[in-house]
Amino acid sequence: MSARVVVRDVMFTYPDGRLALTGVNLTIEPGERLAMLGPNGAGKTTLALHLNGIYTADKGSITIDELDVVEDNFSEVRRRVGLVFQDSNDQLFMPTVGEDVAFGPANLGLVGAGLTERVDHALEAVDGVMLADRPPHHLSGGERRRAALATVLAMEPDVLVFDEPSAGLDPAGRRELITMLSAQPMTQLLITHDLPLALELCPRAVIMNEGKVVADGETRTLLADGELLAANRLELPFGFSPG
Repeated sequence: MSARVVVRDVMFTYPDGRLALTGVNLTIEPGERLAMLGPNGAGKTTLALHLNGIYTADKGSITIDELDVVEDNFSEVRRRVGLVFQDSNDQLFMPTVGEDVAFGPANLGLVGAGLTERVDHALEAVDGVMLADRPPHHLSGGERRRAALATVLAMEPDVLVFDEPSAGLDPAGRRELITMLSAQPMTQLLITHDLPLALELCPRAVIMNEGKVVADGETRTLLADGELLAANRLELPFGFSPG
């Protein structure tokens, strides 16, 4: 399954009075894989945390397949929208990886063979079956990233939001992650500073800066615009050409 995400005129202010989102408009079509780019402090993660109700907008609206992201709907919204945090340790807290992956579906009432099957499928999707009985704190960074992704896939979300998916991964782990994400059919929003990854995985990208979307278009076109990248504190790796 996949879902359409619509963000309309969203504004958000932190408790200290700092304006974080200044009127964000964004539509992600069902099954689309979208890269969200921009400098630190642009509002990317803040917006992502609105998509499943961790933050609530001061103004504006967000819908997931026409389901409003409001408090009365948070339970269903959080089933539909899976968020993989930048720090995998924020999602891994049980004694073993298998128990972590089972935690969400079990809270939805899944038990017995159905729960076992859900966990097995999620771990297979990230090539992590061998991790099931291992304590999360004994895993490498790449293994923790796969385990965290499995905890979200086990919920069978319609939308996957992944904050800095390639951060801290070695080249082989990064390639494995790209393969895994490419195989997933749900709508995906990938927040990343890894511009080559954005180009490889996402036909479309948006650039955020100062709390709003400042560019939206074909990823290759945006990355070929040196002035646009420089204005938004983005830089391609040395020798890399989006063409």
